[in-house]
Amino acid sequence: MCARPTNLPRQPMPEQKPEERVRNFDEVPLGYAPEQAMAEASRCLDCKKPRCIEGCPVAVDIPGFIRLTREGQFAEAARKIMETNVLPAVCGRVCPQESQCEVLCVLGMKGEPVAVGRLERFVADWAREHGAIEQPQIAPPTGKSVAVIGSGPAGLTCAADLARQGHAVTIFEALHEMGGVLIYGIPEFRLPKRILRAEIQQLAVMGVKLETSAVIGKLATIQELMEEDGFDAVFIGTGAGLPSFMGIPGENLLGVYSANEFLTRSNLMRAYEFGRSDTPLARGRRVMVVGGGNVAMDSARTGLRLGAEKVILSYRRSREEMPARVEEIHHAEEEGVEFHLLTAPVELLGEKTGWLRAAVVQRMELGEPDDSGRRRPVPIEGSEYEESIDVAVIAIGTGANPLISSTTPDLEINRRGYIVTDEATGATNLPGVYAGGDIVTGSATVIEAMGAGRRAAAAIHAHLTGESAPSREEGE
Repeated sequence: MCARPTNLPRQPMPEQKPEERVRNFDEVPLGYAPEQAMAEASRCLDCKKPRCIEGCPVAVDIPGFIRLTREGQFAEAARKIMETNVLPAVCGRVCPQESQCEVLCVLGMKGEPVAVGRLERFVADWAREHGAIEQPQIAPPTGKSVAVIGSGPAGLTCAADLARQGHAVTIFEALHEMGGVLIYGIPEFRLPKRILRAEIQQLAVMGVKLETSAVIGKLATIQELMEEDGFDAVFIGTGAGLPSFMGIPGENLLGVYSANEFLTRSNLMRAYEFGRSDTPLARGRRVMVVGGGNVAMDSARTGLRLGAEKVILSYRRSREEMPARVEEIHHAEEEGVEFHLLTAPVELLGEKTGWLRAAVVQRMELGEPDDSGRRRPVPIEGSEYEESIDVAVIAIGTGANPLISSTTPDLEINRRGYIVTDEATGATNLPGVYAGGDIVTGSATVIEAMGAGRRAAAAIHAHLTGESAPSREEGE
């Protein structure tokens, strides 16, 4: 039974026009006005048994914050979200709500679900812009300290939860700025850096110590952190940032990038800031991006904004199999990215100078489903053709960086190099050492990594205090 039937349509999100945004790196969606947010929030049915919470890996009280938004209590709504989510403005922008909380919304059974992500973004932005972010209550110091390795979504979430519980937390980040994949992998037009930095700064206010340019495995090993530096527990949240390539001839040519390098140069190293940054990045006239996920969409849309006349997205399956968010695919198409589906490069060709000049592309057809449940691409013999390009970006996934595992010889990893943990707690085979996020699961979503960080934080707190570890439901 639901208490509030309504026929209001879903509120559209204002956006930059495609012909304008393709020439800048400003954020594409412009956000709700207060009136739009309240109208959208009024669509929520206040279900007695809200299924949407079940779809949220960090268990945000979705009906609770939406109810407050509907009533115009935006600061209170932000406080409600931040009870379980330390990165609401980030999640409101990059999380796939359509396949998590929104897919379980009752309204979606006969129409469009409540726009949970857009409302979360609005509330977080309103609170930040109006100086209404309240600091969470911090428990008295426990005398225990925790090292968090990596400042991506898993590490930030784990650190925040542990700091709330009174533990002294230090985050060690290998790069020169905090944020992990959020800062180096997601373009400015999807996640503005100022917004991410503002949310990370809240951890510093909570007392979390932020150490950048600290490469654990080189600066210190996990064993040294615990035995020499005195940390009582360690959380590994280093992500899965090792680039993957196709293994085809020509991938060592100039002008060929992994998506990691291409996006890191553009985002973290500010190659997108024309005239204000000296970061070298080949800005091709004809760019090919290989892949069909969100990273591929980010790379293709970045290529256009860097001045490409033509950007081709080569994906070896059909549109139905694309793992990217529907919104990202839609934005890429609006901006002029050409989708060459059921194709894959089999060789990259170069000039005598060593620069890329073309790709040999083979057409595909779909066969039987593979282990992922998607139909397997099968090459069509004799279908090869040559595509003139001068930059290629390989966005076919990532792997586990071996630095931590190679310097922690007793740490159990699987055959793909990912850390083996207890799913409910994040505990590794080493006492006091926990892990979560992409370094455990492989590439997944921001909010799934945050959920892993929350579960690990609950288990670490129990380990440090001698309390019983909570169940997953209690921990979230």
